[in-house]
Amino acid sequence: MKVATSIVLGREAKPELAAEAVTNAMRKAGITVANSVLLLLTSEFASNPQAAIKAAASAASCTQVMGCSATGIFTEDDWVLDAPAAAAMVFGDDVTLQLARQNHARQPLLTLSAPNAINSTWLNNDIARFGGVSGDAIGQGPFSVWQNAKGEVAGYVEAFFSGVNIVTEASHGLLQLTQPKKIQQVDEFDILLLDRHTSPFSSLKKAWKAHSKSNEPVPLHLVMAIYAESAKAIKQGEYNQTTVISYDETNGNIMLAQPLKPGQYISWGLRDTTAAIADMTHMTHRLTEKLGCQPDFALLFSCLGRGPYFYAGTDQDLKVITQQFPRMPLLGFYGNGEIASINGINQLLPYSAVLSLFSAKTD
Repeated sequence: MKVATSIVLGREAKPELAAEAVTNAMRKAGITVANSVLLLLTSEFASNPQAAIKAAASAASCTQVMGCSATGIFTEDDWVLDAPAAAAMVFGDDVTLQLARQNHARQPLLTLSAPNAINSTWLNNDIARFGGVSGDAIGQGPFSVWQNAKGEVAGYVEAFFSGVNIVTEASHGLLQLTQPKKIQQVDEFDILLLDRHTSPFSSLKKAWKAHSKSNEPVPLHLVMAIYAESAKAIKQGEYNQTTVISYDETNGNIMLAQPLKPGQYISWGLRDTTAAIADMTHMTHRLTEKLGCQPDFALLFSCLGRGPYFYAGTDQDLKVITQQFPRMPLLGFYGNGEIASINGINQLLPYSAVLSLFSAKTD
């Protein structure tokens, strides 16, 4: 399979960076014309990326150039934050990106979206999606996403890969602090009561104290609410998650970023580096088993809060993948949200990493 990547850094956001990234990737892939290109640019390009997009299309000799801007981007070779850079993945032979309207076989859709373009109409249709939310400086740039070598004013783009098998999972990277409990009472975004008349905050505080072995305050920026329709789903890792906004120590209520319903089950999770590395390692093994072979290339969409900032200056998620699959072409970005299908429902995830592995179809 002729797929390869390249990442190029510069002092300024110049179109030549995109052209060089494409040219280098094509050289590595052994092709002179690309079927399609995934192009990622750092946020320094976000206000006016069109010249870089055109430069990439010209270097690839094709107009199927899809991508977005993001605060940070990476390949299997390097990652970049806070500096102008371009990264490209080029495709030759029988592998290509095709427009969603041609998706008659209902393949999973690679989806890239600006923050202001996310809505339930396209997110919650019945086709599985994987991808991420672009993260330019303001999150509203009209060219923060592009397809067909031009900016997409709708704010999101979607396409599917032909000629490949694909498997996708999301790594939440959470250490589960409590066993699942049924939600008994809510008031909009507030969780008021859990089963056995348990106060939500008292259960969280008790679990944090047992974990930390201290009387330090609960670190809300690291706590996530884990929820599902059953306790079994949570225990199997088939859950959704949302952030904790605040708590009321007097009445024991906890406010979440999105409303839940009585009858659902909830646990408290902690964003933890050791748990995240272990989760990513297990996920790569599971995906390889599902794929049935070693992957030919991969895409990774990681939360900005999950990358080097989370791992004290190194991207341990990327390290796990590159050690598991040496020399495998990989492309991705650090974004403002991750998109994956969980239990058949497309979800917008916080603080997660969505990994897709691809292999050539043999039939």
